[in-house]
Amino acid sequence: MAAEEEVRLNSGMENQVAKTVKDVSPHEFVKAYSAHLKRSGKIELPEWTDIVKTGRFKELAPYDPDWYYIRAASMARKIYLRQGIGVGGFQKIYGGRKRNGSRPPHFCKSSGAIARHILQQLQVMNIIEIHPKGGRKITSQGQRDLDQVAGRV
Repeated sequence: MAAEEEVRLNSGMENQVAKTVKDVSPHEFVKAYSAHLKRSGKIELPEWTDIVKTGRFKELAPYDPDWYYIRAASMARKIYLRQGIGVGGFQKIYGGRKRNGSRPPHFCKSSGAIARHILQQLQVMNIIEIHPKGGRKITSQGQRDLDQVAGRV
């Protein structure tokens, strides 16, 4: 009886496959990768992170003090999933609805400076590189780093 249980436990370990970013929940991955970025200490926070709005359609700065790490993790995940996104693409992704008071609302892009600064930081960390056809792409080291974090989620 004990031998059968041991075989069953061992066979369960063999069936585990390596997880990639595509296999895990986006919310859980971004939370884990932002914590990883904060622990590593390689991202330099600009002095304006506590006062800047993330887009002109916003009224206030983000309440979460770690919002910069969360945005960087989210952007790294987006580049992992779809190569060739640049600053303009991220402005559209993180854009939102601008409320114009009594006038109708319209779509508005997010801040380009934040997207540009995060992309430059990720490039310094060697997680992404410039894509030859425009935008950015993930490096092999960056892909390995993101997959390791996904395996821990």
